[in-house]
Amino acid sequence: MTTAQQAENKGQQTRTVAELVDYIQALNIEIQELYCLDEIPWVLGVSWGKDSSTVLQLVWNAIAALPPEKRTKTVYVITTDTLVENPVVSAWVRKSMQNLKVAAKKQGMPIDPHLLQPVIEDTFWVNLIGKGYPAPRNQFRWCTPRLKINPANQFIREIVRANGETILVLGTRKAESVKRAATMKKHQVDRVRDRLSPNASLPNSLIYTPIEDWSNNDVWIYLNQWDNPWGQSNKELFAMYRGATADNECPLVVDTSTPSCGDSRFGCWVCTLVNKDKSMEAMIQNDEEKEWMQPLLDIRNELDIQDDRDKRDFRRIWGDVQLFERNKDGKHSVEPIPGPYIKYWREYWLRQLLEAQTKTRLTAPESMRDITLITLEEMSEIRRIWLEDKHEFDDSLPRIYQEVTGEEFQDPRPGADYSLLGRDEWIVLEEICEGDAMHLELMAKLLDTERQYRKKTRRVGIYETLEKCFNTSSRSPEDAIKNARLKRELSEAVSQGDVAKVKQMTLGDVAAINEVDEGKSESDEEVTWASMKFKNKDSEE
Repeated sequence: MTTAQQAENKGQQTRTVAELVDYIQALNIEIQELYCLDEIPWVLGVSWGKDSSTVLQLVWNAIAALPPEKRTKTVYVITTDTLVENPVVSAWVRKSMQNLKVAAKKQGMPIDPHLLQPVIEDTFWVNLIGKGYPAPRNQFRWCTPRLKINPANQFIREIVRANGETILVLGTRKAESVKRAATMKKHQVDRVRDRLSPNASLPNSLIYTPIEDWSNNDVWIYLNQWDNPWGQSNKELFAMYRGATADNECPLVVDTSTPSCGDSRFGCWVCTLVNKDKSMEAMIQNDEEKEWMQPLLDIRNELDIQDDRDKRDFRRIWGDVQLFERNKDGKHSVEPIPGPYIKYWREYWLRQLLEAQTKTRLTAPESMRDITLITLEEMSEIRRIWLEDKHEFDDSLPRIYQEVTGEEFQDPRPGADYSLLGRDEWIVLEEICEGDAMHLELMAKLLDTERQYRKKTRRVGIYETLEKCFNTSSRSPEDAIKNARLKRELSEAVSQGDVAKVKQMTLGDVAAINEVDEGKSESDEEVTWASMKFKNKDSEE
């Protein structure tokens, strides 16, 4: 290990090819010693980009050089398919996993590959189209844990439960970013064994990062000079990175003044956490055969708008108005935090996605014609959310699916097509509500709540559920926001001990209620938009 550790102390200094060869030989011994030191299983996380591919190849070659009787410890190779990966990269990943599985079995290697996926409830489209979550932002980065972290962590926890502990092998490098370098340096201080750092998020697991001090050029030189042991072509990977670089150039030189193509980054094609999807833009620009991905890029760019307030509810996803202080262009205001996408826009994104899927299946190369942008299981869960959680009993998903694809939607969920209420009843309700969105929402929730409880032997909880319908949907947007501001002001007055203001506000509310609704007894409920709506209807008659 000493040679590898001495090289490590050089930090990010550029290595000559001869130095890199010596370092790899020392690293090979280090990996073998760590592998044979104990019975703790390894979990090697790969994205099949250049860094993780390098680590996997290093580990494979080191273990392959051991006698067969020493290859007793399983190395679990895990890859997470977020279901919204760049399609070209996704195809590469699946091909790589299959090649790895076949080669491991043929060569007697203790490599066990696993392709992980998020649970249906956590997928990107179920959250965005189904629940209405807005496109991810740094302030609301809901996608990363659900799509990437949770599936991997769940697998690692299962390995820990079965074996007591595990060692997680990763391809992270300090050269990736300043933040990454600082994090890795911090973890180095707490190392419990040579080269092994504690995992802050997963107990009983240690982290091993064999190429933490490699540069981009080190990685590419290794991948291009050392043969891939499971039959994959590293030159294909190199070409993929090259195609994802804006100038279509990927120089490999020792001179650090010349940039490597290693700065290209692949990820989810829907990612709105970056300003642009430069890799997909470059692929489309550099290769006519990849122009079929343009509809995907269009959807991503349409999702990535600075202000989407007009597309979102004035309430949070649980139905309450929540306020925040805003300071824009020197103007201070207290405004509601925008909530989920409203019904129209959720249906719009579904239609756009299905249209893109239909178009790409016609224009993509033969090998990509079976592309799936949204799965049947995801659409089934979206449909369930719209029907059962959002009470949108017009059941628009099958209709949109048939209009776009020309095919009938086959829902795999048992009993999904049975309903007492449907589009005809929804149209009648829209006519009755005369374009009043809040009135329509309240009536739909009340009717569908009764439908959901009608077959239950004990209708326990129905009154609480009906009450929630009124609490979240019985006021107009203007009244609901005004009420939230009054509550905020009252809460601030209470916290400041301003008794006079508290009395003024509470007495003012009572006076307003009496003025609006004279003749009501003290036991009557709070005056709401719904009660006033029906009272006005009665007076008109």
